Amino acid sequence: MNPRGLLKGGDETLDPFYHGRVRVLQKRKGYRFSVDAPLLADFIRTEASDEILELGAGSGVISLLLSIKPFRHITAVEVQADLADLARRNVALNGLEDRVRIVEADFRTFDPGRTFDVVFSNPPYIRGRGGQISRSEEKSVAKHEIKCDIHDIMRKTRTFLKEDGRAYFIYPEKRRKDLIDAVNVHDLKLKTVRPVRPREDEAANLFLAECDRVSPRTRVLPPFILYGGDGKYTAEAEKVFSGRTAP
Repeated sequence: MNPRGLLKGGDETLDPFYHGRVRVLQKRKGYRFSVDAPLLADFIRTEASDEILELGAGSGVISLLLSIKPFRHITAVEVQADLADLARRNVALNGLEDRVRIVEADFRTFDPGRTFDVVFSNPPYIRGRGGQISRSEEKSVAKHEIKCDIHDIMRKTRTFLKEDGRAYFIYPEKRRKDLIDAVNVHDLKLKTVRPVRPREDEAANLFLAECDRVSPRTRVLPPFILYGGDGKYTAEAEKVFSGRTAP
């Protein structure tokens, strides 16, 4: 597909990922995704029959990156109109209209009338309006708990997740207790945790989490290391950013 018809003016970029298998339109000065998106996409386990729900799609990038994996369909919910429009154009750009649907809605009031095999989200990381608020509303809503918080995410995950379903998140290590508290309050179970470290000798700054309704205990996986001692991506990080299909 010719991307020129999907670009809007000069305030957007067209970026290739996974060696060109996925192309993503992004705002030059608005919300742009970071390393957390491919890390979460890689962590999510899918099956060919899965119906999947994304809470807070942004530009749709995680759903796009998941397109190299098997699933039946993704419903991606995004509250910001401009980002929902961008996500729809990204879906069209990658020819995914039959596999991914973008819904412009507040997931807190969204009612799909059904449950899902997989629910995932890259939640806002910063409490309320704490820290430095960006002049860009898109960035502020994506990074700060302005439209939703971790309890909203877990509350709706519990509502939308099938009894045998799986849910996936990435979150700051310094807020791990907040996520665990929200998981417990909303009657979910923390099944798997994987810390993410910038380097092997540094503390984790993020962690990946898999939740469900039934797991009796939490399994902690070896940490994911982004950079080696030479300052380059580790072999595993290279595989993730190249779009491996099986972690």
